[in-house]
Amino acid sequence: MTDLSLWQTASLPNTVDHVLERYHATHRRQLADAAQLAAKVAARHETFPSGLVDLIQAIEAELSSHMMKEERMLFPMIKNGMGRNAGMPIRVMMMEHEEHEAALAQLLATTDNFTAPAEACSSWQQLYADLKTFADDLNDHIELENTILFPRALNE
Repeated sequence: MTDLSLWQTASLPNTVDHVLERYHATHRRQLADAAQLAAKVAARHETFPSGLVDLIQAIEAELSSHMMKEERMLFPMIKNGMGRNAGMPIRVMMMEHEEHEAALAQLLATTDNFTAPAEACSSWQQLYADLKTFADDLNDHIELENTILFPRALNE
C-alpha cells in the first residue's frame, strides 16, 4: 500500500497528472506485457490455469475502456475546475472500480494468490510476480481516486 496522504493537499490538476503518469501509463504496460507472457506460458504448460489468458485480456480491455473515459471526459472536467458537475461520471467510474476489484479477486483466485506451482518455469513465476505488482498498483490507484481525488473534485 502506497502512502497517498500527499495527494490530500496537492492541486487537483497535479493529482490527475499523477494518476495519468503513475497508474494509467503503468497499467497499460503491465497488462500488455502480462497478456503476452501469459500466452507464452500457457502454450508451454498444460497445467497453466485455464482461463487465465482470457481473464488478463478481459481485464486489459475493461481497464483500457475505463481509463479512456477518465482521460477524455472526467479528468478534463476536474482539471478545468468543473469537478462539482462531475457527480454522474464519478459514480460511473466508482461502479466500474467495483467491477475491477471483482476482476482482481478472480485473478487472485485463479492464480492461487499469485503463487506459482512448484513446477512453474521462470516465466510463469515472473508472470505471477508481475500480476501481483499490477494488482497492488491497481488497488492503490482505485483508493487514490475513490478516497481522495473524486471526493475532493466534487467539493472544490
